[in-house]
Amino acid sequence: MLIDTHCHLDAAEFDGDRVAVLDEARRVGVGAFLVPAIGVGNFDAVAALSAVHPDCCHAYGIHPMYVRQAQASDLECLRQRLAEGGAVAVGEIGLDGFVADGDLPLQTRYFEAQLGLAREFDLPVVLHVRRAQDAVLKQLRRFRPRGGIAHAFNGSRQQAEAFIGLGFRLGFGGAMTYSGSTRIRDLAASLPLESIVLETDAPDIPPAWGAGQRNAPANLGRFAEVLAGLRGITVEEVVRVTGRNAMDAIPGLARVNPLLMPGVSDCGR
Repeated sequence: MLIDTHCHLDAAEFDGDRVAVLDEARRVGVGAFLVPAIGVGNFDAVAALSAVHPDCCHAYGIHPMYVRQAQASDLECLRQRLAEGGAVAVGEIGLDGFVADGDLPLQTRYFEAQLGLAREFDLPVVLHVRRAQDAVLKQLRRFRPRGGIAHAFNGSRQQAEAFIGLGFRLGFGGAMTYSGSTRIRDLAASLPLESIVLETDAPDIPPAWGAGQRNAPANLGRFAEVLAGLRGITVEEVVRVTGRNAMDAIPGLARVNPLLMPGVSDCGR
């Protein structure tokens, strides 16, 4: 099953046609969508998507690029939401070293607190790691969450192997479709397939065939084709293995299809 492991379907870009966007993705075979929050202001929105659409699952977290708008009380709000249940992960959380005025010390304080909550509630994490792979790895080694996904991975081979060694899968999507993205494409082609999941980050990171346009989960089918081509394998294998990887990384996704729970036989898939 195709699983979009990272899409912001609650974003304003989808306000005019959200149901149509979901239906189009379903028609091309996307069977589940993971929608991470970026702050307390959209906790209700991502939860509402899951409530209305059974194939959508949500995560709660405070994104590193929004920590300046956050307050200390937001962490208690996050704890309360996680305690209520329903979220399949803590995310989107992490560090961002790309933005010049990103205030890494403040990002780090929120990241540490949220990793602590992931440990407290035994949930996987959905990581933002842009130009901060080593700093993120340092915190993962300290807190040892139960794994998860390093979203939009763009690090080195050594960093990739470090994330994999800590129990994480790596997210590949639109950036992989550009011929000039040589490092990302080399990693997608050569890392163990069992370490890879597919994502769109919709409405962001549009693919080569839609540069400058809104990205959407329906592109995931073509992302699977690109990955299959890079690896010299069938699309069917990519769909089967990356779907299983997503379930392994985020076990709560299995509520969409319990037959795909980790440990269940692949027979008949």
